[in-house]
Amino acid sequence: MEKGLLIVLSGPSGVGKGTVCAALRKRKPELIYSISATTRKPRQGEADGVNYFFKTKEEFQKMIQNNELLEWAEYVGNYYGTPIEFVKKTIDSGEDIILEIDVQGALKVKEKFPEAVYVFLVPPSIDELKNRIEGRGTETADNIKHRLSMAQEEIELLKHYDYAVVNDKIDNACSKIECIIVAEHCKRFRFIENKTKEGV
Repeated sequence: MEKGLLIVLSGPSGVGKGTVCAALRKRKPELIYSISATTRKPRQGEADGVNYFFKTKEEFQKMIQNNELLEWAEYVGNYYGTPIEFVKKTIDSGEDIILEIDVQGALKVKEKFPEAVYVFLVPPSIDELKNRIEGRGTETADNIKHRLSMAQEEIELLKHYDYAVVNDKIDNACSKIECIIVAEHCKRFRFIENKTKEGV
């Protein structure tokens, strides 16, 4: 059986990672969404193993100690991370899985899982990124300035990724990512690996 792919979708805050990821999953319902582990309490309607893997702090710390996470971070007193086991089981079953994550998290994942496909979502321009962040109506002027400064620094890290996709229109971005997935499955080394396993 051909192995699945781990697609890591990343980019600066406000670029539209969540929107593109949601649209991509509607277009490709077979694409599995990477479920994070967290120590925060479930919200109404959330289910364990569907929205998150809900863990106690002790369980999460044990996962850190046992090297069971591709990456993790602490945010507002709670831990969040990407379990390796769920990712590996998914790709071993031949299914593709997508992980939507910030730039710092993606670079941590690359240290442990360099064979994944790394896609950087790029804003059409810094001005457009500013408009999108301002359009949320949730950020102060200082926060917007800080986010834009961070975005410019993160765009410099594009060199660590395999692909760059400009998020000008959601449909265009999704089409390009779908093409990337097809191309990656057609890579020579994957074909040779599969034929070797089949004994051909």
